[in-house]
Amino acid sequence: MSTPSADRAADHAAELARTREFFAPRAADWELRFPDDGPRYRAAVAALGPRPGQDVLDAGCGTGPALPALRRAGGASGTVLGVDLTPEMLRQAAHEGRDALATLVVADCGRLPLRPAVLDAVFAAGLIAHLPEPAAALGELARVTRSGGRLALFHPIGRAALAARHGRALTPDDLRAEPNLRPLLAAAGWELTDYADEGTRFLALATRTGPQGRRTAGTAQP
Repeated sequence: MSTPSADRAADHAAELARTREFFAPRAADWELRFPDDGPRYRAAVAALGPRPGQDVLDAGCGTGPALPALRRAGGASGTVLGVDLTPEMLRQAAHEGRDALATLVVADCGRLPLRPAVLDAVFAAGLIAHLPEPAAALGELARVTRSGGRLALFHPIGRAALAARHGRALTPDDLRAEPNLRPLLAAAGWELTDYADEGTRFLALATRTGPQGRRTAGTAQP
């Protein structure tokens, strides 16, 4: 007889497999499908505000459209990690030369291969809708982020436009709706500080609460 924890693990694994199956065949032309997104990614990274020398994670980086802006912001002394569940997405990022801008790692954003409190900022584009366990994953992002660190949850179009793209209506239980997202973030160790849901972007910015982690040079490397 299976246990509740075993059932949850099986459900988690099945959801991850479905995500890989969805993104793998789309990796090669992913950015060609959305040619207008580049400036929106750059603006979102600017809003997150990583500074030179900081350690930054692009969680669910996909083909890496945010990586050039994150690298420019962090400078030569900063660390940029790009983590994605789908190997084909990271291979496409490397094909675009973005492996020269960041360390690319295949990993589940809900179980990151990082020590606690090693990051200054986390950028996550389109991630929350693909998380099997959103609350736990947001907690995992908090675990690896120093107190006072920043999180950006981003999408290059707003919730209503995204729902229309997929032929569905918005529902009150949408995790990205501010009344749902604010307590979800708070329970995971984040304080929502800015929220925008417009036609051309969704952007929620949050600050890591809790005890300050000890900073050690190079600790953001997996």
